[in-house]
Amino acid sequence: MNQQTTIDRRLSVAPMMDWTDRHDRFFLRLLTKRTLLYTEMVTTGALLHGPRERLLAFDRAEHPVALQLGGCDPAELAEAAAMGETAGYDEINLNVGCPSDRVQNGRFGACLMAEPTVVAAGVAAMRQAVKIPVTVKCRIGIDQMDDYGDLRAFVDIVSQEGGADCFIVHARKAWLKGLSPKENREVPPLIYGSVYRLKQERPDLIVVINGGIQSLEEASAHLDEGVDGVMIGRSAYQNPYIMAAADRAFFGGQAAVPERREIVAQLLPYIERQMTRGVPLKSITRHILGLYNGLPGARVWRRVLSEEAHKPGAGPEVVSRACEQVEELLARKAAA
Repeated sequence: MNQQTTIDRRLSVAPMMDWTDRHDRFFLRLLTKRTLLYTEMVTTGALLHGPRERLLAFDRAEHPVALQLGGCDPAELAEAAAMGETAGYDEINLNVGCPSDRVQNGRFGACLMAEPTVVAAGVAAMRQAVKIPVTVKCRIGIDQMDDYGDLRAFVDIVSQEGGADCFIVHARKAWLKGLSPKENREVPPLIYGSVYRLKQERPDLIVVINGGIQSLEEASAHLDEGVDGVMIGRSAYQNPYIMAAADRAFFGGQAAVPERREIVAQLLPYIERQMTRGVPLKSITRHILGLYNGLPGARVWRRVLSEEAHKPGAGPEVVSRACEQVEELLARKAAA
């Protein structure tokens, strides 16, 4: 049976280091109930030898949510995947796309595109260990292995030998040397055609496209090209309100698009709960700085949160006050 049938992959938010932690995912879930969310990459070593309960913790409201793993040893990947399934995640995703030096030194991430049999062995072990879907996130290529034939060969080996049937493909190659992770997200050109072609030639696979997608309109255009899903990255973090229309646009939701002040009101009880557990206010507010982007009050919103959230004793009232100031400004401009 195809393991992927239980998850709707039409739209997802990418795993992003230092960004898509549990607080950001809870915030995003207030904007969209149906979009698939991903954790930051968690290494197998961290789960096997570190604070696994903290690393795997998430709020039930985050479903559907996938755990992204970084690693290359099949036994360790299998054990980590089983932990993720036990913790309640809906999917396990293997990172074969991150090009950072730290990741390469651990022999995982994008460098594994040069070792498809290693990836296949890891995927097979995870699939054997869990009942939830196991997926692969990769690039269209690395270094000089960057033509379509290299991508197709990688996918064929990982799917045929490892059993993977869902590939999330960042439509840029990665340079393993010479470019920073940030530059690897911007400098190599986007070649969406390679991802479209992969889906056309391997219709049996679920293919999700990622890379440089800025809006829901762009996401819809990619779906029109025949891919099974679209993954949005930085835009969903830097301008999160674009996700507020996702349920109606992609999943047939009938509810009204929530207003920003409604989202803030729903977030406040979560902030209060987290702070009683010792979470600093700034650990949550750093994820919501872009909520009012594009509106006249955006600077006020960011200033209040940035200047006050780190102060001793700061609590949910800081967020309430910032919201009130922005909404008053917007109301005055609307009445003018």
